[in-house]
Amino acid sequence: MADVVTEGAAIRRTRSERAECALKTLTAEPNSPERLRRILEQALVFAGAVFAGVYTPGDGGTRLRLTESAGLPRSLYGMRDSYSASGQSAAAQAHRTGQPVRLGPEELARCPEARRTPFPDFSVAALPVGGGEGCLVAVSEGAGGFDAEARDCLALVAEAVALPSQARAADPDEPAADAFSLAMDTGRVSVGDEILELFGIARDEFDGKVERLLGLTVPEDLPALMSVVEADHMSLGERELEFRVLQPSGPPKWLRLRGRLLPGGAGRPARLVGTVADASKLRSDVTDVARVQRLAAALATAGTVKDVGHAVVAALRKPLQADRIALAELENDRLVVTVLDPPEPEAWPELWRTEWRTEWPDAPVRAMPTLAAALNEGRAQIWPAGTTLEPALAEVGPGGLAVLPLPADGRMAGACLIGWDDPHDFGPDERALLTASAGLAGQALMRAHAFDAEHELVGMLQRTLLPRRLPKLPGAVAVARYLPTTAGLEVGGDWYDVIPLPDNHVALVIGDVQGHNAGAATLMGQMRTALRAYAAEGHPPDVVVSHANRLLLDMETDLFATCAYVDVDMEEGTAWCVRAGHLPPVLRHPEGRTEVVVAEGGPPLGVVTQAEFPMTPLRLQPGTLIALTTDGLVETAEEDIDAGLDRLARELAAADPAHLSLVADALLGGAQRRDDVALLLMRYDGMAVRPLRESWTVWRVPEAVAHARRFTRRALRTWGVPADQKDAVLLVVSELVTNALVHTEGQIRLDLTRVNHRLRVSVADGSPRTPVKPTSISWEATGGRGILLVEAMSAAWGTVPVSGGKQVWADIVPDG
Repeated sequence: MADVVTEGAAIRRTRSERAECALKTLTAEPNSPERLRRILEQALVFAGAVFAGVYTPGDGGTRLRLTESAGLPRSLYGMRDSYSASGQSAAAQAHRTGQPVRLGPEELARCPEARRTPFPDFSVAALPVGGGEGCLVAVSEGAGGFDAEARDCLALVAEAVALPSQARAADPDEPAADAFSLAMDTGRVSVGDEILELFGIARDEFDGKVERLLGLTVPEDLPALMSVVEADHMSLGERELEFRVLQPSGPPKWLRLRGRLLPGGAGRPARLVGTVADASKLRSDVTDVARVQRLAAALATAGTVKDVGHAVVAALRKPLQADRIALAELENDRLVVTVLDPPEPEAWPELWRTEWRTEWPDAPVRAMPTLAAALNEGRAQIWPAGTTLEPALAEVGPGGLAVLPLPADGRMAGACLIGWDDPHDFGPDERALLTASAGLAGQALMRAHAFDAEHELVGMLQRTLLPRRLPKLPGAVAVARYLPTTAGLEVGGDWYDVIPLPDNHVALVIGDVQGHNAGAATLMGQMRTALRAYAAEGHPPDVVVSHANRLLLDMETDLFATCAYVDVDMEEGTAWCVRAGHLPPVLRHPEGRTEVVVAEGGPPLGVVTQAEFPMTPLRLQPGTLIALTTDGLVETAEEDIDAGLDRLARELAAADPAHLSLVADALLGGAQRRDDVALLLMRYDGMAVRPLRESWTVWRVPEAVAHARRFTRRALRTWGVPADQKDAVLLVVSELVTNALVHTEGQIRLDLTRVNHRLRVSVADGSPRTPVKPTSISWEATGGRGILLVEAMSAAWGTVPVSGGKQVWADIVPDG
């Protein structure tokens, strides 16, 4: 019972009281740059700051230079390496007046020294430090800035900042025992005795060159270490890493380096300064604060809600030796779990798997009253082993359970549940780590939720411009995939389409409009519609693409588009390919051999007025797979398009074309998605039943109808059409040919097609006007009955546009 009372007393201590206790412990340690950094880290833990730094006078007192900092990179919030001491920055004002200065988002936007930043909604507090030797600057992302208790914590941190002598007027050639100073122009380095001892080098044997230290590094760790000692990599703030050095005997020793870049000026070179320590001897409380920093850095780049969840799991589960962690968003009165670690269902209570019946539980908060109370109270709650809880919570952590409400912008963004199977003792350091992590995760969760919502809106817009489903094809199967880019909220311009055409032809289309914005997406929709319309008119592939090119030029847009168009004859197993600045198709032949089609191409659409788009013939055997894609799948920063196409061909060769959807998913599995990706696959199987076809050109002579009937009678006799069906076909031929002769001009073509027992009569002419069925006919009328007769004798009839005209068709099936 005494333990419970003590635990409750610890919970009731205020943040400022806990901060004062931690700072007293730190200020009792010897003066060092490491101590200053650790003091600043308390502003992250107890005041909820995302950045804290100390600025000290330099250049004869005319400037305030950043001496040490902790938290996220300063550039995210427009913080500078130095400020004019006479300027209007918060740091300069606090230094001159000796009074705290607080600036909200509105004041920061009006500040003449403000910079454009990725996160515009943040607040800054600047407090003078003792003795007029500089100021403390802290940044908050919370709504309203730092609250009263957070300001008290910042004041305690400012009082504890006893600036070490080497921070104010340090001699770079005489660093502290565990410190170093590297001149970036010459590579000369000054190191303390403790660092030389860690490397196993005597003072009189050290030549002052950084190469001597790098030569003792384990080769596998050298690239990471070199990235730290290059000035360009240090421009965003502090760096920390662990590396190994070789020992005369035994395994390599792990060392931890912390450093930051001090800019040069007034004849002074830029310097990399920091400390090196034995990683195995670092104090646990330093490790906990470092975890908060690493979590803050990871959350700063977390784009989605799941990214936030994975960052929290990586920062907390292993250090706390927890058995399970769940991160859930709070949406109205419901908890929607976004990350479960471990993800296996058997690792979680049976109630989570049975009652909620979803892969990711979605349950009202009222189903867990203890959790609801913790969320209402808004503070981290810890229940040791043996505490009576509802089953849904008790089984998450039978050896101990921590519930972290995730606050953000004055509301609860969600909750994090951490559970242990074996009895777990909760120390004060763990409580501080949990509290600091909850505040960071809550803010990140709100940002990520907004990003996810906007990204889903963008994706929905994109999906509305693409085909909702692909048509069923005669003798082939097609699947398509589209993935938007994960970089930001841009709307992509990639598209695909599958267009069924007359006579068992199918057009496969894929394209990419320049740009990633709403204009590109709109133009993509227009181009897809235009290509579909031109194809439906019956034009050959090169004419379809040429018409689309002229249309884009007439639209007077600054954007251009690339396109690949493949017209496949399903009956013959042949195809014509046209490229307009786009990637060629990749074929996988039935035996597994693949090839990137060598197809001569024309320029992108919308670039050249009188462009030619040559056609390349393709031969398809049953089982051949055609792959069309956009450059987002095959081009990356590390791989050019040719190498990417070769990789795609190799992956297709290893795929099983019998499962086309699985092939598409596998091809997209490794996509980098720095650009949006469209992928269209079609497996040509060949038609099980090939239609019988005959055609006749109708000449405009008095006996034209009789000639058409004679041609039809001969074709029907050859095909063995029953007598009762012959009479209906001959009547329909007479009426359709007569209509074309009477009401149109130019050439007329009669086509007969038979598939199984279904026979189609088609008459094509040069007039685009569709025949209209009369609503009523008087006895005296001399015309108008033809279409009524066609409708009466056929199972279905209609018209389709063809190049420059139309085709009227009618299907006749035998009775019974």
